[in-house]
Amino acid sequence: MTSWKDIYKHAFKYRRLALVTILGNLLFTIFNLLSLVLFIPFLQLIFRVNDFKVAIKKPSYSGNFSEIGGFVVDSYNYYMHELVSRDPKQALLFVCVSVFIAFFLKNASRYLAVWYQSELRMAVVRDVRNDLFKKSIALPLSFHSQERKGDLMARLNSDVGEIENGVVGFLELVFRDPIAIVIHVLSLFYISPWLTLVSFCLLPITAYVVSRIGKSLKKTVRNSQEQLGLLYSIMDESLNGVRIIKAFNAATFINNQFQKINLKHQKLVTKTFRKKDVSPLISETLGAGVMMCLVWFGGNLIIEGSSSSGGLTGELFITFIIVFSQLLRPIQSIANQIAVLQKARVSLDRVNEILNIKDQIIDPEKPTSFNDFVHSIEYKNVCFKYGEELVVKNISLTIPKGSTIALVGESGSGKSTLTDLLPRFYDVVEGEIIIDGKNIKDFKVFDLRGKIGIVSQDSILFNGSVLENIAFGDESPSLEKATESAKTANANGFILDLENGYETNIGERGNKLSGGQRQRLCIARALYKNPEILILDEATSALDTESEKLVQEALDKLMQNRTTIIVAHRLSTIRNADHIVVLSKGSVIEQGTHEALFKAKGAYYGFCALQGIFS
Repeated sequence: MTSWKDIYKHAFKYRRLALVTILGNLLFTIFNLLSLVLFIPFLQLIFRVNDFKVAIKKPSYSGNFSEIGGFVVDSYNYYMHELVSRDPKQALLFVCVSVFIAFFLKNASRYLAVWYQSELRMAVVRDVRNDLFKKSIALPLSFHSQERKGDLMARLNSDVGEIENGVVGFLELVFRDPIAIVIHVLSLFYISPWLTLVSFCLLPITAYVVSRIGKSLKKTVRNSQEQLGLLYSIMDESLNGVRIIKAFNAATFINNQFQKINLKHQKLVTKTFRKKDVSPLISETLGAGVMMCLVWFGGNLIIEGSSSSGGLTGELFITFIIVFSQLLRPIQSIANQIAVLQKARVSLDRVNEILNIKDQIIDPEKPTSFNDFVHSIEYKNVCFKYGEELVVKNISLTIPKGSTIALVGESGSGKSTLTDLLPRFYDVVEGEIIIDGKNIKDFKVFDLRGKIGIVSQDSILFNGSVLENIAFGDESPSLEKATESAKTANANGFILDLENGYETNIGERGNKLSGGQRQRLCIARALYKNPEILILDEATSALDTESEKLVQEALDKLMQNRTTIIVAHRLSTIRNADHIVVLSKGSVIEQGTHEALFKAKGAYYGFCALQGIFS
């Protein structure tokens, strides 16, 4: 039920567009029926032209509202009777022109509905995709480390497209087809109540069969959408890792993996299409069977001249069959739209799974202002775990303003996790992190992260110009400020050598630049932000010796007059740190200056010896 409510909300978020679409569909239904009913005088003219020579009395209106419909019909019949009795050819011309006008108004009304419906559906797609993307960016890193990126891409593309179809289907299912059915049924009752009741005994068979197919379709659709997420994931991973695939001669292995997932997806989608497409076909076949039963039943009544025919004439019977055949169209449309809505409900459920995730990194109701960093950062009895595994265990640490602290330890000891807790990429499980005597949870996340700059091991850049990457996040980037930042980061020289200087596009993830150039751009980006607190997470570990020298010089300039936390494997880069903390399995086992720890000949001394550092 929640899915239906959500589809309704999306459909009527833009009320004007929805109402005009509904109005256009309603007028389409009315003029469609009118174009058929107007054939009655034509049939009468063809089959009973001699009957029009008998004079009839002009109808009068009693003033009763319930009789207005009959009065309109009688007046039209009287006018046609008079016209045919005077000039049958002129009457025929009038009928033809009337039917043409009715068809023109029908199609104009449908185009009106489609015109506004197209804007409505794309506005809904835009909003849902915006909301889903915004939520995806806002979710904590723990979500992105657990979920497949390809599945998220599938929700942003395929699932959103199904919701688009569902919104349109909802408007037609609720506000067009049922109204069309009601209008057609009333017309059938007016022509022949007896035949209409007979048809009602036969139509439920169609409804039952369609409902059974719809239930089966929903489960198949969900499986196919989940499989599409896996398909996007392996595509993303393979394209990003094509260098490794080639290096390990794993192309055949990856191709086989992709083909297996693609084949399974193909079978599920094929099954979905088959179930979706069979519904209207079965509906149409059963509807044709019902119509043939009515033709046989009504035809017998007229041929035998039965009194139970209720005055049903040949031309009225033909009109009844024509109108009944048009009644099948909205019924078949409902069958189609139910299948579309089943797919949309599955997709909406998948989108809502993301939108309804509660963001655990939230701002306090009454945040404390964070203007300047003055004294110190303090980790106080901090614990953190991924799932059930405790990776940071009761760590206490004080970092005075302006100092440089280095975190050292084997892989998996909790170094990067400890730095990720400071900008609240994750929240501590126990303990607290305090800046200037205030818990970081008391600050707005935006204000907290605004004081922190990060240079990581992975040089994460974006497909844009050099200037856009250095001034990332600034809607009005300053070329002068970016140039100064680049000079300090030892990047200005190679930037000016590029084809268009600071306006050069660096490609996806900066792949037009070397590793050292990308890292210096990341340092320039941090300098442009001018943070008070700096986190360097293995910023030089992936570079060659020459690039490392240039990057290290840039980092030394970046660290001046800033509070810096360094995560490092290369111990030669942290010898001058004010304080070194040695971690093992999430706990602090040693801490002090380089000289003090080296003399203690403990774990830090062992790391130094492995890297050839003996003093």
